[in-house]
Amino acid sequence: MYDMTIVLRTDGGKCLYEQIYEYIKSEIKDGKLLAGERLPSTRSLAEYLQVARSTVEYAYDQLLSEGYIESVPCRGYFVCTVEELFRMEEAKPREADRSERGEEAAERDSVRWSYHFSPHEIDMSGFPFGVWKKITKNILNSGNSELFARGEAQGDSNLRETISRYLHSSRGVNCRPEQIIVGAGNDYLLMLLEKILGRHVRIAMENPTYKRTYRIFKSFAYDIVTVDMDESGMRPDCLTGANVSAAYVMPSHQFPMGIVMPIGRRMELLKWAAGGEDRYLIEDDYDSEFRYYGKPIPALQASDKSGKVIYIGTFSKAIAPAIRISFMVLPQTLLERYRRNCSFYSCTVSRIDQRILNEFIRDGYFERHLNKMRKIYRAKQELLLRCLEPFKKKFEISGESTGLHLILTSLGDVTEEELLEQAGREGVKVYGLSESMVEEKKERDRFCALSSPGRRATVLLGFGGLSQEQIIEGMKRLQKAWL
Repeated sequence: MYDMTIVLRTDGGKCLYEQIYEYIKSEIKDGKLLAGERLPSTRSLAEYLQVARSTVEYAYDQLLSEGYIESVPCRGYFVCTVEELFRMEEAKPREADRSERGEEAAERDSVRWSYHFSPHEIDMSGFPFGVWKKITKNILNSGNSELFARGEAQGDSNLRETISRYLHSSRGVNCRPEQIIVGAGNDYLLMLLEKILGRHVRIAMENPTYKRTYRIFKSFAYDIVTVDMDESGMRPDCLTGANVSAAYVMPSHQFPMGIVMPIGRRMELLKWAAGGEDRYLIEDDYDSEFRYYGKPIPALQASDKSGKVIYIGTFSKAIAPAIRISFMVLPQTLLERYRRNCSFYSCTVSRIDQRILNEFIRDGYFERHLNKMRKIYRAKQELLLRCLEPFKKKFEISGESTGLHLILTSLGDVTEEELLEQAGREGVKVYGLSESMVEEKKERDRFCALSSPGRRATVLLGFGGLSQEQIIEGMKRLQKAWL
């Protein structure tokens, strides 16, 4: 639980509850309070700050209404997962912009969302708290002092062995435990990958793509080129002309378009990678567990015979954001480079957390949890699809096969901004495709751009973090807004 070191002032113009609200909001936006982190109860925080409990309740109510925190019955208040959380300075409305954008646009910035169709949220109601608590208690009661000693740089060998077996059985990934590196989140693993591949790598990314990864790569001084997609994903014929040495792809479920890359296209990408000594594919397999129709799709790495795929996955989406345990599988050539240049970096995941996760997977709890969550998410998706029936005259619906969001593409002349505005007036937050578009590149840095009269307005509807009741009510409001 996060300790609140709030200094309240009684000599200013702001009331106490507003100071508490602004402090917590700032901590969340600055990344000091992380997604899934539990806040103090209203009673304990009121006692600590020596204020009335109602003062803290007013502050929490405001944070709840704005979507910064959520209330979980019988458990307390937790920080929500809100992508980017407007941390980028350019996303903040400036006073000088207010007249240019108009009063209506300025008011839209302060909308209190009643229904948040975020493609990044997951359902925590199915989390096996009892099992997790039991495993944790048994580990801590075992008196194993070894858990408090420095561990292996790549992560504990037992966990890497378990991950290796799980990846082979569930995703077809072929790897030995020594090829796996465990880290606290994909951000850390990507930063480690920069040390392995080197600086100033020229890398291709799909457009649109996962914007957070794009920003991380850009912070490395990578030379990023964008390659537009067709219905099968990234076009390998564009990579040679782009003169890149790496390509970042999400073949099992491209974000945000939801494309599942067919085997033919995968083999073309592998052929491209095998055609150069220092070419690699970075496969981000972020939510492959949630496939609702047909058989599971093997990872791209499962077809790699030349050691050209860097495979990255995470347990945050499948279990909980707070788990913060991800893994990277390196091909042999890069593993040798890692050992030579980067093996002195310590593992960023606590050995206790590694042990808990190892037993959670090894003893079958993880598979049972996934089966349960697939049923929950499939029921939500089917409900959302039923609610979308009236929308089919005005929208094309896609992305049903896997993942935690659907894609709506307008068949009319409405703009994305208009769709977001109309939804916002009904208290509903949806995400426009433009939020995932890579910033405009110079013509020489954009390859194989698809010729089209213009991209139609497209929005993402995430359903993972909403209850069925919220989906129904939120869709009623969208129907009122858009139809």
